[in-house]
Amino acid sequence: MIFDIAEQIGAITREVEQRHSEAGEIVTVTLERRYPAEAADVWQAITDPERVRRWFLPLTGDLRPGGNFQLEGNAGGDILTCEPPRQLLVTFGGESSIVEVQLSRDHDQTLLTLTHSVPLELAGSTAGALYVGPGWDGALLGMALYLTGQVSSDPVAAANSPEVQDFNVKSIQQWVGAVEASGTADAEAIAAAEQVSLAQFAPDLVRPE
Repeated sequence: MIFDIAEQIGAITREVEQRHSEAGEIVTVTLERRYPAEAADVWQAITDPERVRRWFLPLTGDLRPGGNFQLEGNAGGDILTCEPPRQLLVTFGGESSIVEVQLSRDHDQTLLTLTHSVPLELAGSTAGALYVGPGWDGALLGMALYLTGQVSSDPVAAANSPEVQDFNVKSIQQWVGAVEASGTADAEAIAAAEQVSLAQFAPDLVRPE
């Protein structure tokens, strides 16, 4: 797998917020990335099981509004809204963990906006963004490589490669900056979450103290 880490890191924008909702305080992570493809093509890449498994994970389930899904070895959930090729809203690993993907045209590209929200008590603090943000960065990277013709025979192995772990380290640094910019978590919480994130997303690069 060959890619420019700095270019791929810079292709994603990241934001962390603490918001008030009807259900209480929530933590949201929002990512945006543009793809040089039609919205219909990007939509199919994130919803067609035959395509999803080529860049992410095997996908099964009752894939329709009101149905459910399961990503092998990862999260599953319920499909709340499915409006191709514009909006997908699902629960992700739990009823209160919500992921929304929106696609929109941006000149000759498709803008993908992904928002993952969880209750504040589940995240602990906005530093909890470090537990999920780098994973979404990796997913958006995998799809970018796939859409430009870099298809791996084993996407799971590719996601754990030294190159992607190097990417993940840079991603974690970006998410630390996003949490700090939000002004909603203290330095101690951020440092602790950073270490957990490094162990999760770059385990071969983490050295025991």
